[in-house]
Amino acid sequence: MIRVSQWRAFPTRVGSNERRVALITRTNGRTPSPCDRSRVSRSRLAASPPGCSFRILTAMAEQQQFYLLLGNLMSPDNDVRKQSEETYDTIPGPNKITFLLQAIRDASAAEEVRQMAAVLLRRLLSSSFEEIYPGLTMEMQTVIKTELLTSIQQETLPNIRKKVCDIAAELCRNLIDDDGNNQWPELLKFLFDSVNSDNVGLREAALHIFWNFPGIFGNQQQHYMEVIKRMLVQCMQDQANPQIRTLAARAAASFVLSNEGNTALLKHFSDLLPGILQAVNESCYQSDDSVLKSLVEIADTAPKYLRPNLEATLQLCLKLCADTNLTNMQRQLSLEVIVTLSETAAAMLRKHTAIVASSVPQMLAMMVDLEDDDEWAMADELEDDDFDSNAVAGESALDRIACGLGGKIILPMIKQHIMQMLQNPDWKYRHAGLMALSAIGEGCHQQMEAILQEIVSFVLLFCSDPHPRVRYAACNAIGQMATDFAPTFQKKFHDKVISALLQTMEDQSNPRVQAHAAAALINFTEDCPKSLLIPYLDSLVQHLHVIMVAKLQELIQKGTKLVLEQVVTSIASVADTAEEKFVPYYDLFMPSLKHIVENAVQKELRLLRGKTIECISLIGLAVGKDKFMPDASAVMQLLLKTQTDFNDLEDDDPQISYMISAWARMCKILGKEFQQYLPVVMGPLMKTASIKPEVALLDTQDMENISEDDGWEFVNLGDQQSFGIKTAGLEEKATACQMLVCYAKELKEGFVEYTEQVVKLMVPLLKFYFHDGVRVAAAESMPLLLECARVRGPEYLTQMWHFMCDALIKAIGTEPDSDVLSEIMHSFAKCIELMGDGCLNNEHFEELGGILKGKLEEHFKNQELRQTKRQDEDYDEQVEESLQDEDENDVYILTKVSDILHSVFSSYKEKVLPWFEQLLQLIVQLICPNRPWADRQWGLCIFDDVVEHCSPSSFKYAEYFLQPMMQSVCDTSPEVRQAAAYGVGVMAQYGGENYRQFCTEAITLLVRVIQAAESRAKENVNATENCISAVGKVMRFRPECVNVNEILPHWLSWLPLNEDKEEAVHTFDFLCDLIESNNPIVLGPDNANLPKIFLIIAEGVANESVKSEDACSKRLANDIRQVQMSAGLWTQCVSSLNETQQKAIQDLLNTA
Repeated sequence: MIRVSQWRAFPTRVGSNERRVALITRTNGRTPSPCDRSRVSRSRLAASPPGCSFRILTAMAEQQQFYLLLGNLMSPDNDVRKQSEETYDTIPGPNKITFLLQAIRDASAAEEVRQMAAVLLRRLLSSSFEEIYPGLTMEMQTVIKTELLTSIQQETLPNIRKKVCDIAAELCRNLIDDDGNNQWPELLKFLFDSVNSDNVGLREAALHIFWNFPGIFGNQQQHYMEVIKRMLVQCMQDQANPQIRTLAARAAASFVLSNEGNTALLKHFSDLLPGILQAVNESCYQSDDSVLKSLVEIADTAPKYLRPNLEATLQLCLKLCADTNLTNMQRQLSLEVIVTLSETAAAMLRKHTAIVASSVPQMLAMMVDLEDDDEWAMADELEDDDFDSNAVAGESALDRIACGLGGKIILPMIKQHIMQMLQNPDWKYRHAGLMALSAIGEGCHQQMEAILQEIVSFVLLFCSDPHPRVRYAACNAIGQMATDFAPTFQKKFHDKVISALLQTMEDQSNPRVQAHAAAALINFTEDCPKSLLIPYLDSLVQHLHVIMVAKLQELIQKGTKLVLEQVVTSIASVADTAEEKFVPYYDLFMPSLKHIVENAVQKELRLLRGKTIECISLIGLAVGKDKFMPDASAVMQLLLKTQTDFNDLEDDDPQISYMISAWARMCKILGKEFQQYLPVVMGPLMKTASIKPEVALLDTQDMENISEDDGWEFVNLGDQQSFGIKTAGLEEKATACQMLVCYAKELKEGFVEYTEQVVKLMVPLLKFYFHDGVRVAAAESMPLLLECARVRGPEYLTQMWHFMCDALIKAIGTEPDSDVLSEIMHSFAKCIELMGDGCLNNEHFEELGGILKGKLEEHFKNQELRQTKRQDEDYDEQVEESLQDEDENDVYILTKVSDILHSVFSSYKEKVLPWFEQLLQLIVQLICPNRPWADRQWGLCIFDDVVEHCSPSSFKYAEYFLQPMMQSVCDTSPEVRQAAAYGVGVMAQYGGENYRQFCTEAITLLVRVIQAAESRAKENVNATENCISAVGKVMRFRPECVNVNEILPHWLSWLPLNEDKEEAVHTFDFLCDLIESNNPIVLGPDNANLPKIFLIIAEGVANESVKSEDACSKRLANDIRQVQMSAGLWTQCVSSLNETQQKAIQDLLNTA
């Protein structure tokens, strides 16, 4: 079902990375990273012929012209700047280097011009080194190096010298060859000489270069290890020069980060940490937070480095966080160290609970840092959260530390504080207490669930608080708990919560509170079971209608819209949950909703119009085609009118995603009738799905100018580089891609006209790493598009498959996210099943085999890593929980490997066995007795497929799997038993003569499992039913392996199978064989067993174990009709059935 869009009035939780990036990029300073040589694809510049030399001095006029160009590149006038950039881009690379170096060295030029030249030269070396530098003469390369070192030594302006150091570091980074040799040994000598110099400026320069590029020693690093350490210690102890101490600490942190994987090195350098901490403390009080940011990065990337001095690190951060004399940013960064450690080294931090307990009041104190604002309650526009504010930072920290450390630790620490805050006469404390409850719900889920009654009763009291912002916070807490604790929350508290929210929604004098109550109601109804909501439907609808009418009047009279936006979505959410029960209220709302769409055309009403379009389509979907059809045409015309204006909408217009989703719902409602609208819908949909995000590769210095820009997000790549992406339009793109999937699924061959353009769009999107949802939609679309294209014939279908096949296989090999990977693998398996034998060529098989082998090897390696983590000194039960989660993820990928192999075996049969042999030993490893049960289960499933689809050739692998399979029939794990029992069944059905002996052996084992005391318990029933089916298959296909007359009465008593529908069909097929052959044991003397057989059939139909489309249903119906001919026998059979069973028999006769 296409759900209501996420409630928008509530602040979304800030993920750790978002929060950390926000903190680090907001101010100047570098955030080093271990990726010392990472470079993003370079923009290509046409290299001019080499040979440009400093001996050929540029004419003075030309140099002056270049200075003018540099000045224009900094112009505030966009046109001037753009024209200058175009001119600059046309200058050949070597000439650029000459001009820029000369500008940097020209002491008579303006400082800002020289700084600009330095920035451009570093950027040129960063982005275009390979295109320009190797083409220069050796002489010119030497001149560049010499000039840079001379400039650093002679420059008197600190800012220019620092920027020249950045250029030197960038050049050196590019001059480390693939073997780790530094091709600029003079820079290393300069570094050693400078760091021991009496000249403070040169010592600063050496440290700055090392901080910027800690990998400067290349493959000589180990050789110079003691020298590096001595250099850093000596500089951190320079009592006369605080700036040297600060720079040395940053350089030490940078070096640690660039070696984060080298445990021995981190241990060796651990005694530098006290010096780094001292520098953090000193620099913060000098209004410099650069070392503190380095500490945040260490907490994120190399937390184990902090272990020997963790207590001191935490105490320092706690002290700084509590010091209100420091800036908000410094206090937030100090807190960030602790919060980051809760995510990256939770087990290590859990050993210091006293400090964590002291940090919680600091977070709460930040959340109280709110300003009184008389206009707040009347605001009609919702502003985005101010991430600079202490209140937002404190709430985010609380959310993250609760998720990181878990409720067992955090809830006891915070509960008492929150209770005290809620009783404080100052509204800010009550507000913060309620927001804190909202924040910890996810992390403290299990512990809060136990006391939910107490929490909810208390929170509901604040819906009547005298202060509007406290009432707002109460709605926030209710809405968040409705999501975090669904559906328990709805089941236990529906009466109190609905009543409180409806009452709060009547707060006419505080629209912002009204709107938030409506938002909380959306969350409540989204996850509310339909049966619970129905009794409140009249009351809900009445309240929502009254408010909607009143707010519609307000919109016309005053132009206010905030509450109306939320109420419209509340109506949509209620309809979505109530489904057909909403039919009586349809006419109450539809005229007003259509009126809004027709008339709310102003730019400031875009969101309202979008939400109303969503509401109409959701109501249509809820009430169904019959009720909606009279309005369908008018609604379609309204949507079409909006659609024709689509090209005028801006990329981030909120109407776009609402429109796109509404069309997909209309498609679900109208079915095939929707096909006529595709020509109008598809253009804008394809346009939105084709949005290309704006991306940029930025230097750390450039970040200062852009990080505040709206809609940009950044990832630090290290090496002074950050990758930025403008996120506007990304969600819309993902929605559009998902809707294309919906059309393909709903319309099937009716969508065939568009399959070609959609497949050309979707295949490249398998590599769209900016948004997981886009890649998932791309993967989902592949088998659906093939189904749509079938109608065009095999040649067209094969062409389409060839277009997508390579990309799908490559995506399985490269996809970094496990959830997306599982979708891609699932889709690939479905495609192979659909295309069948011959769909993969030799190259495909070779690549696929390598990838699957890699996935299996990775599976074993990850298990070993988890075992190593269990030996770690910080291992505890919470670590075990996260390891279990990792294990579940790994096993899920293993199931997808099994899916792909299943599709290959079922399509190619025994022809594929030679290819399979490269994976054989890894699959055998899965079924070893010492492996976890999930490994054995899926290993056996793969061998089940080999037997089922590749027999009789499968027997050549019998030595690997037969004994483990036999032993697994009685395994302690029901999942393993199920896989083994299924294997016995397919041996009997498909295996051939070679498996006779094993079928005989298996019967005793299968019967033992079936007759065990708890065999029909919920956790065992699927395994047991597979055993019953396997016994039936042995009797049916290998009767010589078993005493059929002895086993058959028992087998009959075990029927029907109710849980495993696929195996149930096999048992009914065999039962039909037995009845139709008048088997005396099954029918009994004088047909005495027929009532029992009727009961088995009736229960099978009632439980939907037999469906009308199954071939055996027709046979069963015919068998029953035979009995109908004998009135006495028929009466005897039917009279023993209850009403439900009799109806099931009648349904079978009517449909089969």
